[in-house]
Amino acid sequence: MSQTDSFIDEVNDEVRRDRLFALMRRYGWIAVVVVIAIVGGAAWLEYSRSQTESDAQAFGDAILNALDDETSQERIAALQAIPTDRPGQAALVAFLASSEAAAGADDKQAAADALNGVGGEGLEPFYAQLAQFKRLMLATDTMEPQARREEFRQLAAPGSPLGLLAQEQIALTYVEEGDTAKAISTLQDILDDAEVTQSLRQRASQLMVALGGAPEQAG
Repeated sequence: MSQTDSFIDEVNDEVRRDRLFALMRRYGWIAVVVVIAIVGGAAWLEYSRSQTESDAQAFGDAILNALDDETSQERIAALQAIPTDRPGQAALVAFLASSEAAAGADDKQAAADALNGVGGEGLEPFYAQLAQFKRLMLATDTMEPQARREEFRQLAAPGSPLGLLAQEQIALTYVEEGDTAKAISTLQDILDDAEVTQSLRQRASQLMVALGGAPEQAG
């Protein structure tokens, strides 16, 4: 490779990184999934570098180009038109289209519909669980609190990576119903969990105080 070609590649990589950082600022947590999908295939590239790297870059660039479109509807259409060869790619496109429909177009139904079909063979169960979690989050206007609570309980099963977040949503369904005691009890269970993150601990504590409770520190 000539020095000129090397320089051009470096510039292209810089542009790609800048666009990824802009994407993270715009889409928050879902952008982390994008970064992992685009950049995180290093181990795979070690043994199938040439063609796979080209395909990964093309997929990543297609996402970035789609998100550069002017309107939410154009961005959603461009995302859904991206060819996907693997289940992980299809899931990533679905999550991004859902986020765009919810935040950009303010269309909760379209956001939920975009997540239909996420999961299945060739994909880690976590993706299906995450899709279900997001669908329930979008269903506050169409599902009763009790119905959402029962489905969140499935996601709060022991060992679930979304367990504590699902418990937080369970507490909020009790708040919707005016059952302060059960909401506070659920929030305290979150605080008592050894794996609770600092941000979730803070949210749970603040909500407990707002409900008239007194957070008890574990240990």
